Amino acid sequence: MRAFVAVAEEGGLSAAARRLHISQPALSQTVNALEREFGTQLLTRSSTGAQATETGLALLAEVRAVLARYDQALAVMAARTGESTTTLRIGIPLELPADLLSRALLDLAAAYPGTRVQARHLSTSAQLAELRKGDLHLGLLRERPLGQEFDAMPVVEEHLGVLLAAERAAQLAGPDGIRLDALNGLDWVGFARSGSPAWYDELTAILRSHGIDPGPPAPEGQPLIAEVKLASVSAGHAFTLAPPGWSQPLPDTVTWFPLTGHPIVRRTWAVWNAGSHRRDLGHLVAALDQPTDQEPRAVRRCCA
Repeated sequence: MRAFVAVAEEGGLSAAARRLHISQPALSQTVNALEREFGTQLLTRSSTGAQATETGLALLAEVRAVLARYDQALAVMAARTGESTTTLRIGIPLELPADLLSRALLDLAAAYPGTRVQARHLSTSAQLAELRKGDLHLGLLRERPLGQEFDAMPVVEEHLGVLLAAERAAQLAGPDGIRLDALNGLDWVGFARSGSPAWYDELTAILRSHGIDPGPPAPEGQPLIAEVKLASVSAGHAFTLAPPGWSQPLPDTVTWFPLTGHPIVRRTWAVWNAGSHRRDLGHLVAALDQPTDQEPRAVRRCCA
């Protein structure tokens, strides 16, 4: 019903899909199902949009009244049962830009004060498993899942730089940073492939294309936290990758430099189960899609 109202008010499927934060095909399927249920055409579709038929206009008035009563009933029951607080569970990877989620959560709190957010640090693979089980509502993943099971939206791109022992960095640094191929001969301190297989494969392919041997895989089950990175590179025989504006303080013995030409771009995706109808989740996804100091992002789709 909400989908039908949005299409009728927006005058087209594309605009209504943007308003509801869902994909246009999913919206079209919903409206088609409503027409099959009533056994009549509710919308006239054309290349310029969609307009309600005479029957659709009659239904529109009834639907608005039904939705208003439904929302009122929810509010009354929430007040009586004390269940006005709902929980939105989200997964967060290591090294997420500090302003990305905090700004979106402030926006969510203002729009949905009854929604409580629970956040968990999980790898991409672990978040996907939790999303499939329904234990997460939103994941922030380092790769876009394949297939129709999930909807996804890119939320940030980061040009990764390199963490090195200060003395080693001084030897390798040029006016624009450090060339990736200049790191050949140093050990790469990387993460376990099982944590994010597609991102691991993309990253190691870039390293190999610049003459760098990624070395043996990292031990499974050991997240690559900041303390491990700093300890591993401090002796001068290894390097690791990190985003600009890394939130961890650096000791005097370690320094960060950009990579010349920005050859390594790390992308983070917001991912949720396709067909979700949580409006607070839809609002959070829309808030994540707003520009920040990071790269601008394109609108995708979410729930209503």
